Amino acid sequence: MDKRMLTPGEIASAIVNVNTKRADFSAKNCILLGILAGIFIGLGGLGNILVTQTLGGIDAGLARFAGAMIFPVGLMLVVICGAELFTGNNLMTLAVMEKKITMGKVFRNWGLVYIANFIGSLLLVLVIFYSATLTGDAATKAIGVAEAKVNLTITQMFLRAILCNMIVVLSVWMATGAQDIISKIFACWFPIMLFVLCGFEHSVANMFFIPMGMMLGAKVTMAQLITNLAVVTLGNIVGGGIIVPYMYHNCYLKKQKATSTN
Repeated sequence: MDKRMLTPGEIASAIVNVNTKRADFSAKNCILLGILAGIFIGLGGLGNILVTQTLGGIDAGLARFAGAMIFPVGLMLVVICGAELFTGNNLMTLAVMEKKITMGKVFRNWGLVYIANFIGSLLLVLVIFYSATLTGDAATKAIGVAEAKVNLTITQMFLRAILCNMIVVLSVWMATGAQDIISKIFACWFPIMLFVLCGFEHSVANMFFIPMGMMLGAKVTMAQLITNLAVVTLGNIVGGGIIVPYMYHNCYLKKQKATSTN
């Protein structure tokens, strides 16, 4: 009988195995796949801006919901087509907890992928700007998004980032458990739609949203951009690299060890 879904314990083991291999990726692969992930997430952000601007004049709630439905395309491309996304890679700490890899390898991967995600995001920003894809009301919307993000308080950024990446890594967790492409699409779709709808903060998405707004004339300084990315990145690590992996490691992997020992 064809198995359509892994159990939570099987997912935990699969994620450890995947991230053990990921830790040995070459710098070239980390950078190239990281650039792709930055572009993919940025494309989801672009779709979000265009949809929310288009429907904004009809109903604000509908516009927000529609934008949230479009954004998950970015993670679908990352998970199904294959790319390296910093926030998803925060799950590498699960393999550290299992003593399969070292934190040194994790930091190497995170550093390379984070920089590559930023490069991919900026490349997309330049293409969108010079192709005049965002003009008129859409450009105004992009400016508003960038300014709203940098004007959050440090506490708001940090807490929203924690919640955001808890959801993102849970989406990756679900997609790992799915055994066919349709299931993986839905595993990416609904959790990511939720974090966008709630207005949580995603570091790689902000690598697109904020520079895009700046290019279009947003009143955002470099200091504000750096502050937002630094705080949101730390919050994402707490949510996706500490809270979720710690919980599942204790509930599933430690339990498996204890059972096998007994």
